[in-house]
Amino acid sequence: MNAIFRAMTADDAEAVATLEAQCFAMPWSREDFWRETRNELATYIVGELDGQVVAYAGAWVSFEQAEVMHVAVEPKFRGQGLGTLLFGALIEAVKLRGATAITLEVRPSNTPAVKLYESFGLHSVGRRRGYYLDNGEDALIMWNTKL
Repeated sequence: MNAIFRAMTADDAEAVATLEAQCFAMPWSREDFWRETRNELATYIVGELDGQVVAYAGAWVSFEQAEVMHVAVEPKFRGQGLGTLLFGALIEAVKLRGATAITLEVRPSNTPAVKLYESFGLHSVGRRRGYYLDNGEDALIMWNTKL
């Protein structure tokens, strides 16, 4: 797949919010993503195919820790390795900011995402009960402390 990965800009906020709405039950707005481009803690990247944003990922980096906020791939491009390339690009971006550990929450029912994160050395260390407000599903807390 010939995706191009780059830093998200304020001009990407609309496309990212549109993709967010396709992928998540409780999506962030265009304004939320616009604000993230000005957040000093935030590191967001987008993946483009033929000039169109088809994936994005972001994390907040504080001291040596990155907390993943979003990882999304347009549904029609899933299962083609784009998520792996995207998450790898996010890890490289947070490492450049000094992160040596990464954490995230994920739905246990999202098996493809759990497997993706495990392939990057993250492992489950616990659960947040009733974390997802749309259906009350728990979240797995995953960590990799050796980036």
